Amino acid sequence: MEWFEALVLGIIQGLTEFLPVSSSGHLQIFSALFGLEGEENLTFAVAVHAATVCSTIVILWKEVSVLFKGFFVFKYNDEMVYVLKIFLSMIPVAIVGFCFKDYVETLFGSGLTVVGCMLLVTAVLLSFAYYASPRVKEKISYRDAFVIGLAQACAVLPGLSRSGSTIATGILLGNKKEAVAKFSFLMVLIPILGEALLDLMKGGFSAEASGISTMSLLVGFMAAFVSGCIACRWMINIVKKGKLIWFALYCAIVGILTIVLG
Repeated sequence: MEWFEALVLGIIQGLTEFLPVSSSGHLQIFSALFGLEGEENLTFAVAVHAATVCSTIVILWKEVSVLFKGFFVFKYNDEMVYVLKIFLSMIPVAIVGFCFKDYVETLFGSGLTVVGCMLLVTAVLLSFAYYASPRVKEKISYRDAFVIGLAQACAVLPGLSRSGSTIATGILLGNKKEAVAKFSFLMVLIPILGEALLDLMKGGFSAEASGISTMSLLVGFMAAFVSGCIACRWMINIVKKGKLIWFALYCAIVGILTIVLG
């Protein structure tokens, strides 16, 4: 992977991680265009996903710091409750990660047909969320947190948007748009950082193990981080205004093109 390819893929990851259009699907599509595959592609994906997690922490630092301080008071306060809901939401994706990791990784090398089909599923979910009018709740419940977590676990499939699936699910459950958007972005912090840390401890980011240069990894990481900061703030504003239907249309068009041309 050349540095300019890493730059392009990093920007794509940063922009699409928070927009409900599937960052993994877009990385698959553009990696195929660049002729990248195998361990090189997987290692890069982990690195740029970690970069967008860092951008989430920067943009939502106020919320993250309040939760962190409130949780470590070790009292049953609002912050403790919120963090417990986040932990609950992580259970499904943790099970998938530990039990089905190899199977999921094979899907990322199974061609673009899966990506196209999952983009169409994303389009359907976003359309339902846009037209649905459930009774709005004040807070995300423990049950809702777990169901949103199930949506996140399903979104390990390439092309099925994680942010799109979790936000749409939260809205369909009757949660406020802005609240579920922030919950969606916060609930992914520990799983992705945990995966990146495990890869780092195993030496997965070394040039010998991954087949990708340190320069390309750094360029991709920084590109994903900067573009992720922009997209994270933009997406929260978009969800507030409820214009998810345009992303549904985009996913439908790209999904159909990916299936036909892939």
